[in-house]
Amino acid sequence: MAKVTSYLKDRRIIILAVLAIALLGLDIHYGLHFGISFVGGVQIPVQLDHAVNSTTMSDLISILEQRASTFGLSEVTIEGVGSSEVYVTIPKATNSSINKTISIIESQGRFDGIVDGKLAVNGGDIIRDSIGQVPPAVAGPNVTWEVTFSTTEPAAQKFAHIVYGDADYPLYMYLDRPLNSSILINYSILGNSSLGISKSESLNYMKEALSYGNQTIPVISVTNSNSSITSAELFFNSSKNRYKTIFASYNINPKLISYLRKLNYTVELESNANMTPIYAQINSTTDSLETWPLVGLVSAPPLDPSLTTGNVTENYDIQGASPSTLPLTAKVAYAKNETKTIASILTGGALPIGIIVGTPSTTPQALGANALEISFIALGLAILSLSIFIAIRYRSAFLVGPILLTTFMELFIIISIIGLIGTIDVAAFAGIIAVVGTGVDAQIVITDEMVSNEGHTSTAKTLLGHAFYIVWMDAGLLIIAMLPLFFSTSLVTIIGFSEAAIIGVIMGIAVTRPAYGAIISRHYT
Repeated sequence: MAKVTSYLKDRRIIILAVLAIALLGLDIHYGLHFGISFVGGVQIPVQLDHAVNSTTMSDLISILEQRASTFGLSEVTIEGVGSSEVYVTIPKATNSSINKTISIIESQGRFDGIVDGKLAVNGGDIIRDSIGQVPPAVAGPNVTWEVTFSTTEPAAQKFAHIVYGDADYPLYMYLDRPLNSSILINYSILGNSSLGISKSESLNYMKEALSYGNQTIPVISVTNSNSSITSAELFFNSSKNRYKTIFASYNINPKLISYLRKLNYTVELESNANMTPIYAQINSTTDSLETWPLVGLVSAPPLDPSLTTGNVTENYDIQGASPSTLPLTAKVAYAKNETKTIASILTGGALPIGIIVGTPSTTPQALGANALEISFIALGLAILSLSIFIAIRYRSAFLVGPILLTTFMELFIIISIIGLIGTIDVAAFAGIIAVVGTGVDAQIVITDEMVSNEGHTSTAKTLLGHAFYIVWMDAGLLIIAMLPLFFSTSLVTIIGFSEAAIIGVIMGIAVTRPAYGAIISRHYT
C-alpha cells in the first residue's frame, strides 16, 4: 500500500490522472464529435472562381455561416480548404436539409427593407463602400451598437417618402425573403407567454411583418378541427396558381398536407423552432417581430423619429443596445456581433467571389456506424497484437501492465482532444491507430534502457535521461514529417491523420511517457 501511495504522490502521475479526469468530464458534458464518415451525412464541395487570400476566405466563410444561422441550419459546418475551395458539411442529413443548404449557398443575398408593407430600401440602393461598423459604446452598464451607411440620392428620396410619419415603426430587414410562398402554422404554437403576447396578437404581428403589396406572404393558422382544416383547404385550393411553396408546421394534420401536395404545392415541413419568430419590445406598449429564420427576417430595428419627418438624407445609421440582462463582457460581444450581422445584411449577404457548388458526397448513417465499428475493431486488434508482442518480449506482468495502461490512457487523451476540439474522421482514426505503435515503441525504448542496465552504477534518473533523449528525437522527427501533411491544401481529406499523430506525440512526450517513466523508475531505483 505504501508503494502504491508513493506512485500517487509523483507529480508526473498526478498530471496524467488530472488530465484524464478533466477530459472525461468534458466528454460527458459536451460529447465527442465524429465526422460524417462515422455518423453519416453529406459533404458539399464549393469551388471558388479563383484563389483568394485569407481575408477574403474569412469573409466568405463568415457570410455563409451567417446565412446558415439565419435560416436555422445550426449543425452545418463550413471550413476553408486551401485558397480556392470550401467544404460545407451536414451531419445526419436528410434530402430536405441538403437541398435547403445548397439553395442557401447559391442564393443571391437579396436584401429588402420593408416598412409598413412598403419597400423602403433594398441592396441596390445602398452604396456598399459606405457601410461602416461603429465600435460598441460603453456608458456605465449600457452598451450600444451602430452601423452607418449611405444610399443613392433617388433612393434617399424614396425612403423619406415611404417612412414619413412612421416613427418607431419596425424596419423589417430581410435576406432572401421567400417569393411565391405561404405559411401554414399550427395554432398551438402561436403566442409568447413570457412577453404577454396572445395567440391572436402574435398572428397579427406575423401578418404585419409579412405584408408587402402583391408579394405579401399569407399566414394561415389551423387547428385539428374539421372546420379549420376545410377552411385551409378552400384557401389553398383557390390560391394554387399564386403560391408555389407552403412552409408548414411539422405537426399539421397529415391529411391536410397530403391534400396540399395533391394540388401540386411544394410543402416544406418545419420544426416549431423554425416556425416561431423571436419578438422584441419596441416601446412600453408595442411589440413586433425581431427575427424569423423561416422567412429570412434577420432584424427589425425601429425607425428613429428623425428619419420620419420627410427630410431627405443620404446618410443613415441603425442603432441598438445590448440586452440589459447580460454581463458587461457579453454585452460588448453581443454589440460586436450585431454590427457585423447588420453590416452583412446591408450588403445583401452577397458573397465576395463567385462560386460553383459541386456534387454532394453522401455517407448513409448505417454505413457510417458500420465504419466506426470496423475502426474500433482495427484499433482493438492493434492493441491485442502489441500486447502479445510485449508479453512475449518481457514476460513480466509488472512491465506489461504499465505499458498497456499508459497506452490506453494515451489513446483516451488523443480521442478526447480530437473529438472535443475537432472531428474524429477516418483519417484521424488511422492516425490514432498509428500512434498506438509509436507510443509503445517509445515505452519499449524506456523499458529496454532500464532493464538492460539493471544492476549497473547508473541511476534511474540517468537511464531515463538516455531513453528520453531517443524518445524526444523520434518525436521531433515525426512532427517534422507530419507538418507538410498538416498544412497541405491538396490532401485535405487525410489531414486528420497528421493531426492525430502530432497530438499523440505531443501528449506522449509531455504526459504519458513521463508518467510511465515515473512508474518504471521506482521499480529499478
